[in-house]
Amino acid sequence: MFKLVVDENISYAAEAFSKFGQVKLMHGRKIDRQALSDADALIIRSITNVNEELLKGTPVKFVGTATIGTDHIDKGYLRENGIAFSSAKGCNADAVAEYVYSAMFHIMGKKGLTLKDKTLGVVGIGNIGSRVVRLGKVLGLNVLENDPPLERKTKEKGFVELKEVLSADIITFHVPLNLGGEDNTYHLLDKEKLSLIKKDAILINASRGPVIDNEALLELKKKNDYISVALDVWEKEPGFDQRLLKTIEIGTPHIAGYSLEGKVNGTEMIFKALSSYLKSGLSFNPELPIVPDQQITLKANASKESILNKAFSYAYEISQDDVQMRKALEMTEEEKAKYFDLLRKDYKLRREFSNYLIRLEPFSQDTGDILRAFRFKLNQTN
Repeated sequence: MFKLVVDENISYAAEAFSKFGQVKLMHGRKIDRQALSDADALIIRSITNVNEELLKGTPVKFVGTATIGTDHIDKGYLRENGIAFSSAKGCNADAVAEYVYSAMFHIMGKKGLTLKDKTLGVVGIGNIGSRVVRLGKVLGLNVLENDPPLERKTKEKGFVELKEVLSADIITFHVPLNLGGEDNTYHLLDKEKLSLIKKDAILINASRGPVIDNEALLELKKKNDYISVALDVWEKEPGFDQRLLKTIEIGTPHIAGYSLEGKVNGTEMIFKALSSYLKSGLSFNPELPIVPDQQITLKANASKESILNKAFSYAYEISQDDVQMRKALEMTEEEKAKYFDLLRKDYKLRREFSNYLIRLEPFSQDTGDILRAFRFKLNQTN
């Protein structure tokens, strides 16, 4: 019988992968070589490091990660040993883009900021970054794009240097974690580059924790609290710097992509990849539950910023994730790491903006077009 070891936190894991054979569900950090001693396939998330140490001597011939990132995978080792691999690239891109704008508008609302004459800097223009760019332009922001490998590949004009991006009013990172090489992203934002950020800027990282030097960011926040920071990712996860959490405006436990739609997309993508690998002809098409309280009525005579902030927070109240994260502030090192993982494991998956219906009173075409760009549905009966 075909046997699979699957991370227990993958949505619909048992329902989907039991179609192929016998499934053993495990916590991602507890998957070891012994657990894989008779496994044919391994399906994981980002917290399981897949390398020679884990796989040597096991019968595993297929590895799938239900995540967009692959820095936890030694793809060279897989290739050298004839092990098939698939990732879920782009599965939760909409969820992360929605996180970014939820964080942005939450901070803008608290600080009384407007979109007028603001510049958005986006580092990394992949599945997520390209969405963030598109939505920024819909909002009328001046958008700066930085992505050296994509610039070299496409030879397109319009990209700018990182230094210029760091002059923006809002800066958001969407890069993979590359350790060294021409496109190194480890501490891409180090002490020197952090000093280039203007004092009233908003800084968001929902990519990988080590992309920003957390110690240097802490020192900057101590000196210049005018910079507003939202972090979903941290160095040394599941550990994180409690001192840094105390200084920033929004802190969340690596859940930017944790929408039900994003999770299920990841499961479906790996399911299809494994089905193709096995030539099984099997399919998996889950029916997602209907969202209760889908509709919200908003007054269109309010400011654009206020309307959008209310719409975003109705669909996703990011401040609640921040509140839960801050409960770790007084915990020990061991306790906070366990708590970080628990927050992710027990996270109530949010639903994406496309599930919500907005009624504008009175209806405004301009505001309606913006809301549609963010995939909200509109009730135009008024």
